[in-house]
Amino acid sequence: MSSAPSPGSLRDAIPSHNEEAEIATLGAALIDAESLSTLIPLVRPEDFYKGAHQRIYEGILSLFDRGQSIDLITLAEELRARGTLDICGGMAYISRLTSSVPTSANAEFYARIVQAASIRRTLARVSQEIIAHAHDESSDISSILEEAERRIFEISDRNQTGTYSPAKEIVKQTFDAIEKLSHSQSQYSGIPSGFKDLDSITLGFQSSEFIVIGARPSVGKTAFALSIAANVAIKQKIPVGFFSLEMSAMAIMQRLLSMEARLDSHKMRIGMLSPGDFSRLTDACGRIYEAPLYISDSPDLKLLDLRAQARRMKSNHDVKMIFVDYITLIGSENRDLPRHEQIADISRSLKALARELALPVIALSQVRRETEGKRPNLADLRESGSIEQDADVVIFIHTEDMKAEEREIIVAKQRNGPVDDLRLAFLSRYTKFEPLERGQA
Repeated sequence: MSSAPSPGSLRDAIPSHNEEAEIATLGAALIDAESLSTLIPLVRPEDFYKGAHQRIYEGILSLFDRGQSIDLITLAEELRARGTLDICGGMAYISRLTSSVPTSANAEFYARIVQAASIRRTLARVSQEIIAHAHDESSDISSILEEAERRIFEISDRNQTGTYSPAKEIVKQTFDAIEKLSHSQSQYSGIPSGFKDLDSITLGFQSSEFIVIGARPSVGKTAFALSIAANVAIKQKIPVGFFSLEMSAMAIMQRLLSMEARLDSHKMRIGMLSPGDFSRLTDACGRIYEAPLYISDSPDLKLLDLRAQARRMKSNHDVKMIFVDYITLIGSENRDLPRHEQIADISRSLKALARELALPVIALSQVRRETEGKRPNLADLRESGSIEQDADVVIFIHTEDMKAEEREIIVAKQRNGPVDDLRLAFLSRYTKFEPLERGQA
């Protein structure tokens, strides 16, 4: 059994590649242009190790994009027009591509070999960069770790390729899901929020849905989200992930303790608690201690980092629901873009994350200042109309009197269900939402 190569030998080694697989992939594309529908999601021009192969694949893709036929003649003309035909070995080399592969039937197999070799090369390059940063004493260790994780997850995303299924498979899965619901004792198809009136409209928060909760500042967005998170994690014992970009984890926990122990949040903050209060606080601590609730409080969280943490929460703890407080505080990877385009990218990414992890992602968002004193509508979501477009469900929290112990909950959009309004009690001293009857009591 051979030993692992030393760092010195790694530097001298020829980067991972498979020339035969590269030739076979290009040959398959030339023999049968239909195979490109399989190849394009798997390989990019830069995945080929040989520069000539990169340029040939670029030529094939250019012909494909323009809807032109793809064969030896048209490809040679395309490369000649680009001034790269001779660099690619001329007509003789292109002819060799088709003679090297008898059929396009194994095109996907060849392409996956090319992709795997490309990923190995990228991993090797990124690993060397990480090693270099690790030896740079002037670099902060937390920034090194963050960058390393971001680069690794970028590479792992290469394996996330889409697919399609025949109707006969989808209809069977759908029927099985409906049958399972019919035998279930629960009246909800999703995760109940703990508020019966809301759940009767939404049937619970559904898997793979992107849900937006909007309100003006101080109306109770975070309190509403935490009330739902507590109902799900503490009472139902369902794992929940909570990303707080505005408040620290300790501040979030103080709110949860105030809600769960029904203790005045202001008295808790200044320590004015009686022996009876401490007894209730201890009981609440015990219940929260046992709850599968996972809190991230990074103040300047980038989109990539949020997605990476969400994946780890799902992988390590099987979270069934994720909250993001709030969407406009998420940092974009491209700060040169206008802010509305950054928010559009974040919104699309959160929706994609909900589908990828097959769980509801609930993001909080502010609404425009113009909504002061009037009921908000979908157009009032701040920064970008894409939030309104991407969201499967939009819920607004509204009040015309900030001191009122009641809030109007407006289900303004529900892609797969009705829209309606309801009212909940808002207990400001506990920063907690409750069903109206109990809150009044």
